[in-house]
Amino acid sequence: MDDFRAWQRLAPLGLLLVGAGVCVVTDAATRRARGTAAGAWVAEGTAGLLGLNAGLSLFGEAVKRRALHDVAARR
Repeated sequence: MDDFRAWQRLAPLGLLLVGAGVCVVTDAATRRARGTAAGAWVAEGTAGLLGLNAGLSLFGEAVKRRALHDVAARR
């Protein structure tokens, strides 16, 4: 897959995962503040952090791929 197509797929997916991860972490934090049992919000918060970090990783890869595409286009 060329760098431009990779960027087109990875950037939106990364942003989607970042947004979803933030929402899940925020919900887990709200549950913790309300005094919900630790098992519920810890698992949810961990899943949210996994999604957030995966999204950041995918978006970082997308930025790299776009930069490689732009450098190659200048040649």
